[in-house]
Amino acid sequence: MPTVLIVDDCPAVRKTLRNLLETELSSVVCMEAVNGLDAIAKAEVSCPDLIILDLCMPEMNGFEAAVVLQKTMPQVPLFMFTSHQSRYVESEAGSAGIRAVFSKEKDINALLAQASELLDPSHALTTQEA
Repeated sequence: MPTVLIVDDCPAVRKTLRNLLETELSSVVCMEAVNGLDAIAKAEVSCPDLIILDLCMPEMNGFEAAVVLQKTMPQVPLFMFTSHQSRYVESEAGSAGIRAVFSKEKDINALLAQASELLDPSHALTTQEA
């Protein structure tokens, strides 16, 4: 079963995203981390198939965590799910090795579709289904 590590300091965001991913992508198992440091520790143990990072978190933000994660496990794709989407954030995310940036306010369907395609290309959701 594919695994997804959801990294966000807000428990409600983690729970909501976890429920959506596990409901929409029935074969996915989700894990949670509260910040970048926690994400690195959990990723090293579990080697997830996808990591979804928030940008603003205490102790280590999403950009900082992405740089470390890309060095230690470059095969694992990184997505950013943030309230702070801008051209600057997208540019910095790309430099940190993040594959795609999604807005928490408007891009949940796009995130679900790309996660589905990445984790199970034969059963990828279309944007209309997500």
